Amino acid sequence: MRVFYDLNHLPTFRNAVITIGSFDGVHCGHQKIIQRINRLAHQTDGESVLITFHPHPRQVVYPNDTSLRLINTLDEKIRLMERFHVDNIVVVPFTVEFSQLSADEYIQKFIVEKFSPKYIVIGYDHRFGLNRQGDINFLRWYGEDNDYEVIEIEKQEIEAISVSSSRIRSALEKADLKSANSLLGHHFTLTGKVVHGQKIGSDIGFPTANLEIGDKHKLIPPKGIYSVYVYHNQRSYKGMLYIGNRPTLKTHHNQTIEVNIFDFNEDIYGDELMVELVDFIREDQQFQNLDALADQLADDREKAIASLIAYQTGVVAPKKKTLQLPTVAVVILNYNGQGYLEKFLPALLSSRYPELTIYIADNGSTDHSLNYVANHFPQVKCLALGVNHGFAKGYNVALEQIESDYYILLNSDVEIVPGWMVSVIRHMEQDETIAACQPKIRSWHDRARFEYAGASGGWLDVMGYPFCRGRIFSDTERDSGQYDQPQEIFWASGAALFIRAKLYHSFGGFDPDYIAHTEEIDLCWRLKRAGYKIVVVPEATVFHVGGGTLAYTSPRKTYLNFRNTLYTVFKNEPALKLLWLIPARLVLDGLASLLFLAQGKWRHIGSVLRAHLSFYRNIRKMVAKRAHYKALIRQNTIGPENTSGRYRSSVVWQYYGLRKHKFKDIVKE
Repeated sequence: MRVFYDLNHLPTFRNAVITIGSFDGVHCGHQKIIQRINRLAHQTDGESVLITFHPHPRQVVYPNDTSLRLINTLDEKIRLMERFHVDNIVVVPFTVEFSQLSADEYIQKFIVEKFSPKYIVIGYDHRFGLNRQGDINFLRWYGEDNDYEVIEIEKQEIEAISVSSSRIRSALEKADLKSANSLLGHHFTLTGKVVHGQKIGSDIGFPTANLEIGDKHKLIPPKGIYSVYVYHNQRSYKGMLYIGNRPTLKTHHNQTIEVNIFDFNEDIYGDELMVELVDFIREDQQFQNLDALADQLADDREKAIASLIAYQTGVVAPKKKTLQLPTVAVVILNYNGQGYLEKFLPALLSSRYPELTIYIADNGSTDHSLNYVANHFPQVKCLALGVNHGFAKGYNVALEQIESDYYILLNSDVEIVPGWMVSVIRHMEQDETIAACQPKIRSWHDRARFEYAGASGGWLDVMGYPFCRGRIFSDTERDSGQYDQPQEIFWASGAALFIRAKLYHSFGGFDPDYIAHTEEIDLCWRLKRAGYKIVVVPEATVFHVGGGTLAYTSPRKTYLNFRNTLYTVFKNEPALKLLWLIPARLVLDGLASLLFLAQGKWRHIGSVLRAHLSFYRNIRKMVAKRAHYKALIRQNTIGPENTSGRYRSSVVWQYYGLRKHKFKDIVKE
């Protein structure tokens, strides 16, 4: 994301899709507009450009109005917009001279000359220019000569955004953090510089960092104690925030904003802290003496911790001071992936979950990546597996050494975002019949598009061919929110697989003969046969590079995909169905070879042939495995086979015969 503050030094934007506004709060309504301009920019090979003003126009037009209270400072607003992947932000210096532009000058000298837009996304009630002369019709009239199109944000949506802004401010003024944060779609934030205070907190065992908020128009919530997250030097800490005039201290009655950071002891005077307010703990009150205040602060700390745990997990803390949370192990199987670890491990280490351990299981790397992790990320636990076992067996060997309630099997080329883990664990904790989950997976290279390896959840057709919500064969859809509801699916992607550790082992883990690819489908199928659920939780999103160790177009991958899907259907389908399914697969896979022939992919034809030969050579072995896994399923069954996510027709016919290339056109959920 690029940020520009000078209108005289703007680049030439490519097919600019612009929107204009104050965007105070960058709340859920604003986020929909941002998604719209991003989507339109991707569709037109353009750039999204969000234009905002600083200072707020009211501060310039009505300088004597002291009632203005802003949800965000400018820096907070920009930081939030970066989270939502705007290509460009232009901060327009709002001056008296700028406010005097006529509507015509505003369009010609500002919008057209500076941005040359292809699209302007704007609300029906948008007014601009001196005395608010211009409106959306004025913009449209000029669009004919200046080659841009105006896209109107509907009245209902604009009114909802306006209501949201007023409701957020109202909720914050009442210390109703849960309502405010829900409308914001993120936590309300205070950002300030750490300044010296009276150091009374240190004397009573609760040292605090006093914050100086630079913007006098920043909205400050009511006096009291809040549970918070504190960010310092890109690291996250838990804490509790105090806003008030310290009534217990008779000689100090000025309002202060100070935060007690848990398990933290560093000199940070002069540094900037960002504090995210999660929940309101209690109102400010006066105590008889400092000892009584210290006792209350100890109780406040316990309540703040319980509040943060409840937010992280969705589990409401009991009255006891201890709360047993499920343990989570993120396990990355690494083979010569130092570049990915350098790029993606720092964000992973910022994941918020109190019972989280991160492991790197090294599959015999030769690039010194294990030494790199040990030297640069000492908090990560490393397991040296010695040799390259392949993906499936490598995970089996690693997970035998790791005790946890949940495993998250994460590819090294996955970028996580805040909140990626908590919502999935919360979902699984609320339903014990959910065995495995995946987040929504989008492409790291094209962040608006689903990624091949899992998209928004895996399905399986009648012939055993896998496809996804958002991906049919090699066609991936753009994510416009069409698959954003949690749903039962048939298989969860191995790129970011959440699974109950006990079930992973009880059902035999991955089949080591698979080496790589589709092993997660085989395991999920066993779980489904025992009555368990597999679910996608799209609220959580990750970005996957894909093809990091074996390219999607590799003949080796083609071989593994065709061979392993044959293994999978043979081990899991009813015996009578196999009598017609295996011959049918021989025919369809033969047709796939003809397609490869037409595409000039000669080596892929050999891959399909070798896959079938390997399958027929290993049928006796597969018969033994079929019996072995059937016994495991019988021992661990909780109900009848769960067929959710199974498509009872042929996705091959739908795709090649009927030319349906989108999941929603094939499956009606």
